[in-house]
Formats: sequence, structure tokens, C-alpha cells
Amino acid sequence: MTGSAVRVLDAFHVVRLGFDAVDQVRRRVQQETLGHRGRAGDPLYGIRRVLRRGHDHHSDLSWTRLLRGLDLGDPDGEVAAAWIAAQELRLLYRHTDPARAAAVFYRWLAFCADSEVPELHRLARTLDSWHDELLARFTVAGVSNGPTEAVNLLIKKVKRVGHGFRNFTNYRLRLLLHCGVDWQTPATTALRGRLHASW
Repeated sequence: MTGSAVRVLDAFHVVRLGFDAVDQVRRRVQQETLGHRGRAGDPLYGIRRVLRRGHDHHSDLSWTRLLRGLDLGDPDGEVAAAWIAAQELRLLYRHTDPARAAAVFYRWLAFCADSEVPELHRLARTLDSWHDELLARFTVAGVSNGPTEAVNLLIKKVKRVGHGFRNFTNYRLRLLLHCGVDWQTPATTALRGRLHASW
């Protein structure tokens, strides 16, 4: 904390860490049970996208697919535990009371610590090391680095479309144009000459 600034972990990145852990567990369990990377027809490979969906976005069909895939491909329940942890982490951000959020986060850490899933242990250690910054989200309302992320993506897009820029001044001007700078330039004088008939 510097002056009045408070470091806050962005909810998007925290939740993404949770779902990345689900992917890591799914790949490891796949390798341990079948001895190869995921292929078409493998139970866990078939539900890889369904596992990344929020529980409240499932249809009856996707619930059936999810449960069947876990039943067939997750003998020790490790993928299921990682999925539950990711969903709980996602639900953490629905709380508005800081004390309640802190209690839920503590329970989430205990759930990960009590599990037999090494990826969840690693995730819990990572987020526990950022404990204050994660919980600061609930004391500083409406904080998001979404606008910053949007500008960063726009910068990357401009560079990609330009196939890289060797001239920094040119690159800087293009970024200013794309980011909506009001140049306050006077109108240009119309060129005199004969207009083409097609105009």
C-alpha cells in the first residue's frame, strides 16, 4: 500500500487460476489412468470444456455429460474436487460483506489443504500468499483493472496488425489514434482540381 493506493487482485485472474488448476488435474489424472494424453473418446477429454463452465451455466444435458465423464474418468474424485474448488472460488466474489468473504475464503483454503490434490495445495499456497490483496477486493468497491486490460489488448492488436513496428514514433502515433485521442486539429483545405465523373 502506497499512500492511499491499495493493491487488489483482479477477480478475473483469480478465478482463471482456479479453472487452470482444474485443467492441470484433469490432464494429470488422464495420464495416470489411461497412460496417454487426452484423445477423442476419453471421458475426461470429452468434458474438458464443460469443466470450465460455471455451475449456474449448465443445462440438464451438460450436467449429465459432466457427471458421466467424472464417473468414468475420475476414479479418485480428484478432478471433481478441483472443479468444486474452482466453483467455490468463483462464488467467493458474490459476497459483499468483507467479514463474510474472509470466512468463506478461509473455508476454501481449508478445503484445498484437506484434499489429496497437489494442484489444489499449490493453488491455495499461491492465493494465501496474496491473502490481503485478494480480500482487499471486498473493502474497495467497484475496483477492476478491466479498462487497463482492454487498453493492453488494443495495444497488442495494433502491434499485431502492423506486423511489428521498427519506428517507435510511428507505433506511438498509431496507438494514440486507436485509443481515441482527440487531436484538435484544424480542418484541412480542400484540394482544387477537376473532380472525376464517377464522384
